[in-house]
Amino acid sequence: MKLPFIERIWHIKGSLALEDRQSPEDAFEKLDPLFQTHGTVYEIEGDTLTFRKHNPAAQDKLATFNRGTLRIVESEGRPVLAYNLTSPALLACFLAPLLFLALAQATIAIGEFENSKIEAAGESGEGADKSKKNDEADKDFQLHWLDEALGAPAPEKPDEKDKDEDKDKDKKHSPTAAYILAAIFATLYIVGRILEPWLIKSTFRKKL
Repeated sequence: MKLPFIERIWHIKGSLALEDRQSPEDAFEKLDPLFQTHGTVYEIEGDTLTFRKHNPAAQDKLATFNRGTLRIVESEGRPVLAYNLTSPALLACFLAPLLFLALAQATIAIGEFENSKIEAAGESGEGADKSKKNDEADKDFQLHWLDEALGAPAPEKPDEKDKDEDKDKDKKHSPTAAYILAAIFATLYIVGRILEPWLIKSTFRKKL
């Protein structure tokens, strides 16, 4: 079962008109240097060239694609190179935003769950006890007269520490980072989806 709309996510398809009377052997001979690279295995059967790549070098002009098929076909009385290439990098850039959006939603859900627990604990009758503890804490956190004379700074009160802890918790459960990463990978996919077809066609044109 073929799903062309889904395949377009990570497949690059196109065609390039060749010079008149150019045979498949001549075309593949000109393209041969592109496949004489580390990690590349290819075979030619008549008018079809099939290749696979494993851990290609960064300088490989086809490093973005892990496999593909090139065929020489007739169109309007002249030979045409038709190609279908698969890019795992495009697939990764397409799936990454979905992953980070899912993480953002999970982060929001965890933050809401913890906030609801805190609110429930606050409504369980601890308000009076908390006020007594705060009064005792205010007494405990008063500086001794000798410390005041020496200019020692006043210690932080528990409520101030609680505010700082709440801010840290808010940052911990913020989905902002996940949204930023999702936007970055989405941009990479859009740019790659536009740029890669142009680059590969330009590469084939220069060789042919």
